[in-house]
Amino acid sequence: MPTPADHLELARTESDGAALCRMADTPYPFVRHALAANPHSPPAALLKLSATRDCVWNDNMLLRLLAGHPRADRTVLRAVLAATARQLADGERSYAAVLALAERPELTVEEVAALGTLHGASARLRGRLTRQLERRRTHAGTTSADEPIAR
Repeated sequence: MPTPADHLELARTESDGAALCRMADTPYPFVRHALAANPHSPPAALLKLSATRDCVWNDNMLLRLLAGHPRADRTVLRAVLAATARQLADGERSYAAVLALAERPELTVEEVAALGTLHGASARLRGRLTRQLERRRTHAGTTSADEPIAR
């Protein structure tokens, strides 16, 4: 019978998408983190992971990993955005996930900016988020005096 350490090693090294999807049902948060960090994890596995919950620290870490995953598509990122919004609304500090989502071009500036209006968003997070989104708009060439970012 495989041990949790065996599951962790497999989650770190596996490259078969179907196997990674099956592993996303694991009860072990450290295995979910390894799956979210594995660049071979397909969007279907990442989407499954976005719906899992454990404790605040593990949830925040998982959301951060998913937000920055190279294979996370718009569907996955919208699920991560929703989960991050729930965390913030509950007063949790999913700040690293918020800032990682702000860098993703698959999400609109407006979608991510809405996170700064939630209960758990500190003034410092709102400031960093605003600056990051303004840089993104500038790099996209859409900044104008008539388009301030909502705070």
